Amino acid sequence: MDRAIYLDYSATTPVDSRVVEAMLPYYTEKYGNSSSIHRFGQRALQALEGARERIAKILYCHPKEIIFTSGGSESDNLALRGVAFASRQRGRHIITSAVEHEAVLKTARQLQSEFGFSLTEVPVDRFGRVDPASIQQAIIPETILITIMAGNNEVGTLQPVREIAEIARRHGVPFHSDAVQLPGHGDLNVSEMGVDMLSLSGHKFYAPKGMGILYVKRGTPLVNLLTGGSQEGGRRAGTENVAGAVALATALELVQQDLDQEAKRLRHLRDRLLQEIPARVPGAEITGHPTERLAHHASFLIPDVEPESLILGLDFAGIAASSASACHAAAQEPSHVLAAMGVAAERALGSLRLSLGRWTTDDEVDYVLNTLPGIVSRLQSLNQAAV
Repeated sequence: MDRAIYLDYSATTPVDSRVVEAMLPYYTEKYGNSSSIHRFGQRALQALEGARERIAKILYCHPKEIIFTSGGSESDNLALRGVAFASRQRGRHIITSAVEHEAVLKTARQLQSEFGFSLTEVPVDRFGRVDPASIQQAIIPETILITIMAGNNEVGTLQPVREIAEIARRHGVPFHSDAVQLPGHGDLNVSEMGVDMLSLSGHKFYAPKGMGILYVKRGTPLVNLLTGGSQEGGRRAGTENVAGAVALATALELVQQDLDQEAKRLRHLRDRLLQEIPARVPGAEITGHPTERLAHHASFLIPDVEPESLILGLDFAGIAASSASACHAAAQEPSHVLAAMGVAAERALGSLRLSLGRWTTDDEVDYVLNTLPGIVSRLQSLNQAAV
């Protein structure tokens, strides 16, 4: 199969050549340790702090509020554990939702099971959306943290972050949001969003894997998880990844500078998939919110097919897609997100996620729309014959 159509941008993005070009010097002639005081170290430090300032400009925050991490999972862990351990003398209650990324859910549940914190997982509606009123109802005097994602990685639903942030602010509770899926598809102004902490991951916006960001508003209580040196203002020990910081800043600038135009283009392609796949594939059903969803994200339930067979069938036809979050797609278990939305377990196994990106074209969408129905039909026939 000569054709290669990549529709799994929510799992990871290709690295933009301009990002590679920007970071390469920090692997070669500008390789110094940013903590060293000689000229090599000072050049590295200048690049590191320059990257921090560039990112802060996009997020509308102070550069010292930016912590460089290894990715979204570490950022989520630092936010949850850092605030929980720093605030446990004041209270031990955490609020999250039932559809969070597992970097949030498993961390929150471990804080509950291993460290004596209490946890409320608020429900979602059939579109995977949190009702801000449920957050209001869940807050108690001992609540020390609220963490709700900005956009869901599995079904694309956007959460009412600003409304939840306002509730958190009225009660004086720090509010964290996993916004890993948001860059290039939504505004990252943390002041307007009202968040106290925000997690980002470079490989979701055309930077390399293993590089992330945690925004922490000044004054937010936080205990560092990695101890050792005094890097990142004493909040994360370890020699800084200068090349990674430069890559993050460059990639973030690129995706946000043409945000409106690219989001409009991706919404057009996304809406074609959302409208035409249910019309062409009998029984196919859209998952997630029909309008309040990430610009690049289309997800469905496909009846009477096994997810692995569907993804392999698409791959054989030259289409890379996903059946769930790439973090646990191989587990072959019903998605906790779909379960929380009320989807029956046997139905949830037939999930399909098509996520678009910078190099997705109308012709590629045409090919998917023309190819998918035949693959589904063949798999359904095979399943019926096997019964």
